[in-house]
Amino acid sequence: MRKTLSIVTAALVVAGLAACSSGAPNASATPDANGCLNIQPGDTSKSITVDGKFGATPKVTIPTPLKTTDIERSVVIKGNGAMVKGGDSIGIALVAYNGTTGKELTPAAGFDGQPAQSIKVDDKAFVPGLVRAVECLPLKSRVVLTSTTKEAFGDADVSSLKLKASDPVVFVADLVEKEPTRATGKSVTPPEGFPTVKLAKDGAPTVTIPKTDPPTETKIGVLKQGDGAEVKATDTVTIQYSGLLWRNGQVFDSTWAKGQAYSGVASQFVPGFTKALVGQKVGSQIIAIIPPADGYGSKGNGDIKGTDTMVFVVDILKAVG
Repeated sequence: MRKTLSIVTAALVVAGLAACSSGAPNASATPDANGCLNIQPGDTSKSITVDGKFGATPKVTIPTPLKTTDIERSVVIKGNGAMVKGGDSIGIALVAYNGTTGKELTPAAGFDGQPAQSIKVDDKAFVPGLVRAVECLPLKSRVVLTSTTKEAFGDADVSSLKLKASDPVVFVADLVEKEPTRATGKSVTPPEGFPTVKLAKDGAPTVTIPKTDPPTETKIGVLKQGDGAEVKATDTVTIQYSGLLWRNGQVFDSTWAKGQAYSGVASQFVPGFTKALVGQKVGSQIIAIIPPADGYGSKGNGDIKGTDTMVFVVDILKAVG
């Protein structure tokens, strides 16, 4: 999303680690809302030493070059929180390594009080190794997963990570918290003259545009009033959103359709979208009407013409400063 307002296929956790995948090799996608594959420990995963307290950046020792032909998972710290199931959205801390060299694939993220990284426990949204690492465990657990590159990343493009097909992969993850998937605030009377919004059981909005000309200035309304923290421009926000065109009601982007919330800094969106976020409270659902001047300007963007007014329905799930 950010300046382009188009979600990156399946949302990234740490650069490259959550690229879209067609599914896990040797296994189907997470079978249902309560199902999981429950990967077991083995000699390879047990050979990884992970020191440190839950939530703190771990000290990881890998006996390089690591050798593995399968996927294994060892629980380093067994948590006492709610069980993570297929389909859940959770926040994690994560660090990943090339098992051949022992070097980090990407910097650690989500540890030491940093914002947890949002993922959905779903092979269609995240690479299978990451899903296998966190499913079927209680929150507050720390795990180490070892696997082949193929089993970890499926069909995702890992060229940016400089991994060879023969390289094993190590994930170390802390399961921090479950995250809401929709606005939890109290419904309020919609603003007069705004598009109407109906919600599906999962919270996905269907928006009906009035048969009138769009406003020439950005208009922002509250559909659900949350009671969480107020969003600041510098906050990293986690949101669900659906964006459509006023002229024809066509949806051009939707996290609901893609099955994964989006996280980004509130100030890094197009101006009208930032205006819709900053000052609102977590748990709120917002509707925003954004003319070209506060959107993509006269150049437009893809299917969005330079004359198009955009409409967004946004659920604010989380904000971290």
